[in-house]
Amino acid sequence: MPHILALDQGTTSCRAIVFNHAGEIQAVAQQEFEQHFPKPGWVEHDAHEIWSTQIGVATEVVARASLRPSDIVAIGITNQRETTVLWDRETGHPIHHAIVWQDRRTAPLCDQLQAAGNADLIQERTGLLLDAYFSATKIAWLLDNVPGARAKAEAGKLAFGTIDTWLVWNLTGGAQHITDITNASRTMLLNIHTGEWDEELLKLFNIPRSLLPEVRSSSEIYGETTGGLLNARGIPIAGIAGDQQAALFGQLCLEPGQTKTTYGTGCFMLKSTGTKPLISKNRLLSTIACRRNNQTTYALEGSVFIGGAVVQWLRDGLEIIRKSSEVSQLAASVPDNGGVFLVPAFAGLGAPHWDPAARGLMIGLTRGTTKAHIARAAVESIAFQVADLLSAMQADSENDLTEMRVDGGASKDDLLMQFQADLLGVPLVRPKEIETTALGAAYLAGLAVGFWQGTDELVHLQQIDRRYEPKMPRSKVDALRGEWQRAVERCKLWEGGSR
Repeated sequence: MPHILALDQGTTSCRAIVFNHAGEIQAVAQQEFEQHFPKPGWVEHDAHEIWSTQIGVATEVVARASLRPSDIVAIGITNQRETTVLWDRETGHPIHHAIVWQDRRTAPLCDQLQAAGNADLIQERTGLLLDAYFSATKIAWLLDNVPGARAKAEAGKLAFGTIDTWLVWNLTGGAQHITDITNASRTMLLNIHTGEWDEELLKLFNIPRSLLPEVRSSSEIYGETTGGLLNARGIPIAGIAGDQQAALFGQLCLEPGQTKTTYGTGCFMLKSTGTKPLISKNRLLSTIACRRNNQTTYALEGSVFIGGAVVQWLRDGLEIIRKSSEVSQLAASVPDNGGVFLVPAFAGLGAPHWDPAARGLMIGLTRGTTKAHIARAAVESIAFQVADLLSAMQADSENDLTEMRVDGGASKDDLLMQFQADLLGVPLVRPKEIETTALGAAYLAGLAVGFWQGTDELVHLQQIDRRYEPKMPRSKVDALRGEWQRAVERCKLWEGGSR
């Protein structure tokens, strides 16, 4: 029986998932890889390790599903966005560790560009705010700090890619240097109105055009696997989308106003805005949601840097839990947060604050504070940050939200989801299949090869697992959010700031 293989390359792990024609998971394989923190605020990955881990779980998942490689009719790819790899075109070897989207080393360069008056141009062309989050300044840093890199780049000997590009390059044996338009829209180098690399921005960041991949749509056949990968004939690589755009498509938020939030390492809220970009007035991002069948659609996005990663910090940093799955039970063992608020600004604050100098803060501690209160404050911090995103998003757009679709690992936490519904004041809808990021990549690949005939067919596959209705009185919600805002203000401008 034919199946689709989705490669889900995340910030902390690589996964591979096999889907059948009903959009149901047949098998999953996952493996974490090492996180590198060479300096405070710096985050790196070994691109070779990402590749070997990703192809390893891909091979494993086909075996787990008891399939033959010939049963895989297409591969879809979804990936952590903005993370930047430069490699030698001849050898295929990266010239440096990948610089991860969370990395803050280029914040001073962003400050210089801001002071020079470039922020408005960047937002107008790219829909993005000038920030170290995106790929452009990471590329510039690598060119200026890796010996010989700029000379090799100007000679056309280096290639740049976000992780989708790196995976496709390796899957095709170096035959394809491409990216899809959703990932390209996160580099701070793409004009989202034309869908092309912007020459003025390339000049601003001093990045040679020869580094960049070809921009393709999100659903088409880009090439085939080579070199006996998966012990199979060439398998079409037919769908690519950055992780949040893939989740938006996986949730089938296709109409303007439909909104989803993904709870992963970070939290990402995307609202479909249709066939025209909406430039935010409230420090949110305008991004390309998808391009298929020669039509480009757009979304408004808010990004929280530290979502589920705060639970990893409880596990690995404070060691108050042994497994991430224990946090919900520990948090639920107390009736409330005991007055404790945790702002996990470990890598600065994302939308709508965009303060790279903010740092994490825990406040409200007393002698009565226990690790359960800290766990609850950590879980609640995820919901508070998402509520801040929605407030900004509602101020930007005319469509009133009637429900929020949720997905990602932390959406399985009933305590978090109910608290989130209470803060937002709208129902949360969790699908039966929460792996919507991988599902979106599978949908895009399957549509390209005719595995599914259109989005109408996909809509009929959707199933709801649970709906969370708001229960908390608005007066209490307002009080809690007021306390949260007080805590957020106290953590701002800490690193090198005046507070």
